[in-house]
Amino acid sequence: MTDIVQLTTTVDSKAQAMRLAQTIVTERLAACAQVQGPIESVFWWHGKIDSATEWYCRFKTTKLLAKRLRTRVVKLHPYDVPEVIVVPVIDGHQPYLDWVASETRVPTSDS
Repeated sequence: MTDIVQLTTTVDSKAQAMRLAQTIVTERLAACAQVQGPIESVFWWHGKIDSATEWYCRFKTTKLLAKRLRTRVVKLHPYDVPEVIVVPVIDGHQPYLDWVASETRVPTSDS
């Protein structure tokens, strides 16, 4: 097991995904953000099946910063109920894992 995690979410536009990625990486809550899409999502919402075109965001950070990152993503997110999932990285190329840890910072004050 490592001290690195990935947080994922989806948003409704590439522009929103890029703003979220840029903000989070600038704030050093994640060492890297990847934006991928468009993807098509099908889901239950308000008692019926709905669908949407979305963009996927994946953030690489540390376990220490995961809760702060989750809170910040939810605050910036355009959805009422955003998908925000944190998963552990159980193994990986050690120099990469070290890089993720070295490029993130605990904020001196909450954003």
